Order: sequence, then C-alpha cells, then structure tokens
Amino acid sequence: MPSALTRRHRWLASFFAFGVSMCVLTIALLLFPGTALDELWRLNPDAHAVFQSIGGSSIAIMLLVGTTCLIAAIGLWRGTLWGTRVAILILVVNMIGDLSNTLLNYDFRTLVGLPIAAAMIVYLARCRKAMRSVGMRIAH
Repeated sequence: MPSALTRRHRWLASFFAFGVSMCVLTIALLLFPGTALDELWRLNPDAHAVFQSIGGSSIAIMLLVGTTCLIAAIGLWRGTLWGTRVAILILVVNMIGDLSNTLLNYDFRTLVGLPIAAAMIVYLARCRKAMRSVGMRIAH
C-alpha cells in the first residue's frame, strides 16, 4: 500500500516496460539473425547497420539499456523515489543522445524526442518536488 509520500506513475512505468520489450526483441534479433523476424529490421535499417558495426558489444549495450529501463519501470510502478531518479537519468541520457545524433549525424528526426523527454522530466521532477513538500508538511 503506497504511503502519503509515494506517487505511482503507471503510464510512465508502462512506457519504460515497452522499452524493456524492445530491448529484448533487439537482443533476440541480434542473437538469431536470418530468421523470419529479420523483416523487423526494415522498420529501422540504420539501427541494424549500427548494431552490426558494433558487433557483440551491441548485445551488452542493449542488456544495460533494458535492465535500466526495467529498474525504472519497477520503481515508477511502485511509486519510489529511486524509480523517479532512474527514469529522469534515462531520459537525460536519451536527450543527450538525440542531441548528439542531430549535431553529429545531421539527423534532424531525433529532435522530436527532445520536447517529449523534456516534458516527461519536468513532470517527474514536479511530482518529486510535490512529494517532498507534502513530506515536510506531514513531518511538521
């Protein structure tokens, strides 16, 4: 049962859980090339080329990303402060990646992710601030 200081973020937890499922799918596609599922690479052929150029490390990277998304999803679902912090960290890293991709590769499509991630960060940060102020009122 959540306390007065927790705020569950079920929709955002679902968003990060979707990220976990995409990481699992990507790992499966990388581990088992040449299957019928390879058709899915047609959705993002650039990603396929990048993962192939990275080699075996791409699986480790996707495991790291998927695990971090899973931690965020669990924490947000439970309404924990650490879940909010992990989610904000993931979103900041994603924004840095999107901005880098825009500046280095001139891929302006990645700019779409910046306002979305920023809005999610502001939302989570404001909820965290509200949780702290409620905690202070309850404590006094």
